[in-house]
Amino acid sequence: MKQQLFSQLKNTNTILKSFFNKILKIRIVGSQRRISFFILMIVGLLASLLLAIYLATSAVPLKNQLAKAPPAKTHKTSWIGNTFGNNEKWVQIQINGMHVTPDGTVYTNSYWDEAGREAGIYKNGDAIAKLEDLHGWGRLGGVAVTVDGKYIYLAMQQQHSGNPGEDYPPAKTNWYCVRRYDLSGKSAPFPGGRGWDKSMLIVSTKSELTGLATVGDKLYVSEKGANQVHIYNQNNLQKIQSFAVKNPGQIAVDKQGTLWVIQSKDNTKPGKILHYSPTGKELSGVIADIENPNAISVDNQGRLLVAENGKNQQILIYNITNQPKQVGTFGVKGGVYAGISGKIKDLKFYGIHGVGSDTSGNIYVANDGFNRSGVDLRKLSPNGKLQWQLLGLHFIDNADVDPISDGNSVFTKQERFVMDYSKPAGKQWTYKGHTLNPFKYPQDPRLHVDPDAAIIRRIKGKLFMFLMDMYGTKIQIYRFNKTTDGEIAIPSGMFVGSRDGDKKPAFSGTWPPFQPQSGEWIWRDKNGNGKFEADEYDRSEDHPYIGGCWIDSKGDIWKALRTQDGIGIRHYPLQGLDSHGNPIYSYKSMQKRSHPKFIGDLRRIEYHPDTDTMYLSGYTEQHPAINGDYAKLIGSEIVRIDNWSQGNLKPRWRIVLPTDKSAPPEVLTPTSMSIAGDYIFVTTVKTWETHVYSTSTGKLVRTLKPGAEVSGELGWVDIAYGVRAFRRKNGEYLVFLEEDFKGKVIMYQMPK
Repeated sequence: MKQQLFSQLKNTNTILKSFFNKILKIRIVGSQRRISFFILMIVGLLASLLLAIYLATSAVPLKNQLAKAPPAKTHKTSWIGNTFGNNEKWVQIQINGMHVTPDGTVYTNSYWDEAGREAGIYKNGDAIAKLEDLHGWGRLGGVAVTVDGKYIYLAMQQQHSGNPGEDYPPAKTNWYCVRRYDLSGKSAPFPGGRGWDKSMLIVSTKSELTGLATVGDKLYVSEKGANQVHIYNQNNLQKIQSFAVKNPGQIAVDKQGTLWVIQSKDNTKPGKILHYSPTGKELSGVIADIENPNAISVDNQGRLLVAENGKNQQILIYNITNQPKQVGTFGVKGGVYAGISGKIKDLKFYGIHGVGSDTSGNIYVANDGFNRSGVDLRKLSPNGKLQWQLLGLHFIDNADVDPISDGNSVFTKQERFVMDYSKPAGKQWTYKGHTLNPFKYPQDPRLHVDPDAAIIRRIKGKLFMFLMDMYGTKIQIYRFNKTTDGEIAIPSGMFVGSRDGDKKPAFSGTWPPFQPQSGEWIWRDKNGNGKFEADEYDRSEDHPYIGGCWIDSKGDIWKALRTQDGIGIRHYPLQGLDSHGNPIYSYKSMQKRSHPKFIGDLRRIEYHPDTDTMYLSGYTEQHPAINGDYAKLIGSEIVRIDNWSQGNLKPRWRIVLPTDKSAPPEVLTPTSMSIAGDYIFVTTVKTWETHVYSTSTGKLVRTLKPGAEVSGELGWVDIAYGVRAFRRKNGEYLVFLEEDFKGKVIMYQMPK
């Protein structure tokens, strides 16, 4: 050892002599520089001496340590559900209206897109632009759009907003407008135009605009609520006249310049297509052999294309040369529900909200699903061959894995994807199944309320999906039966908490039928028909404030109540499956459990029966909530409790979560957590960080951030179950994050 130390010192001395000789050749001016120089020499000598001693006494030389050190492990960023992943391109989350120009440019309109693409421009399978200034300041899009050779005309709404002196509607008033844009998507003001930039034509202050078309020098505007179609001079946008049409919707113009106007379906009568002259005179040729016409256009042969959004889910084709006659259809009859129900195929449509064609006869179909289930925009050749498909499927959504698939089958609230992890980021997913059927199951909760995160479980070998809501207070339960329903998730059960001390039903309106008029309840589909029946409710009364819910790997359900009495856990053991395959839960079998009293406000709960481990989060006596009550957040601490089934309440460890008291609580405080394998994944609302803690020690081991694959961008995570994690057989972790911005779910791949 002494010889090794001497050798190291000798080598170090030789190196230092050479270094100092070089330094002394440099001209140093001034006493301060000389003092600094000698201080640096002394520090260097001491550092070198210490380094030499360390190297001589170390069991492994430094060069060998560096050679054998494992490479730094990091994570990969990917995403599912949107064709594009960077910050300039994304497919909008809904399409309510569409217009296709002869060269195949697609213009869309919708009420809302979280990132501001209410109205998009697409061509050749690419997102090329969006119409500007439709997001914020009281502005919304709409359901109609049309284009002439120079301008885009867009139905929109302007609400009261802005600063004093600016041109906005007065309080409690909406303008239902046509807004004019140039073909690049920039607003195009005109003399007499209204709004802050003078590009808005105010048509109504009472009802929205539902159809737009241009022919010659005229602009036609449907106002459904007024039962009117208005005609404007296209050159100066001055009104010419109006004519009466009951429930007018979209408008198409044929090669003779006459108008075909959808008369929208109402609660009692199916829809129709009506025929008018350019001046509003009703003509012969009513098309009445349809159920729910939802979009309309004229193709390159002069035929009328009608999107039938009823059970057929097809494009109906009419020869309108004389009296209208159906001469064909485009797409599979029954749409996505034909054959294997829910299976995605090129010619199986669902929720059709737009149809158009180009000069080559290619047909464009905008599927928007049902109750905001996402965009599926397709271009198909005249013989039905898919040319391109653009997807924007997710909003307020998160993903989870079928446990027996090892991550190869992934579900969101209305979709199923098959994964191939050998492919590049953003290309690993293939859209395989749409799981919502509004025709067979019209009472499906997904059609009436807005759930978000999916939790997938195998119970007694059978597949189930549990959907949570934004605040983690309700649970929707779905079963699967490939033989009878293909990809469709069948409504199976539901947990609903009581309201805040009042004696009102949980949901207003007529859905669900027969619901209890107060208190909390459990619904189970006892007869297997997917409907809410009078004898299918189990009712109770309990604490109205729920911090969160959890479904463990055995199928037991746990609730965390935000109570101060220390008995804030409700456990609903699975009582088996009934004859239809529905999981059975009851208030009679419910167990009340205590939680550590230092958690005064219990927010989340995860029990893992394989290790008998309970994880709880909430606000504690030592770290109370800051600046008010934000119900979405998970609290200030996470605790792990071992041997839970034996009644233990003593934590193994407590994690104090990162917060910034100088910022609003919703900015930095974590909103979601998920435990998988050896790690706890905790994500914040707005800081784009997912903190990873060891389940063994509670120590922070790394932080995940979105990578360059998504331009380092995430958006808000503002749902109770905005992070879900899964450990694959190879040890890799899949971490899914809600991306409440640009129509996708973020996926991290983290090595073990």
